[in-house]
Amino acid sequence: MTRNVGTIDRIIRIVVGVAVLSQPVLLQGSLRWLGLIGLIPLVTGLVGWCPAYSLLGISSCEVPTHTSG
Repeated sequence: MTRNVGTIDRIIRIVVGVAVLSQPVLLQGSLRWLGLIGLIPLVTGLVGWCPAYSLLGISSCEVPTHTSG
């Protein structure tokens, strides 16, 4: 697994994941389980690899710059 999620993308995913995971505390009834969807961005942000990005050939990682000389 080669990393395909960049630093800013990872931070956003972690924040969104935690926010969505907090929804079961706030919601009541049958909608509480929807908060578990927050595991997806949280895990992909922590690991740094997104399977959807791999399928689509996308990478938000920084491109290393090479200096000559």
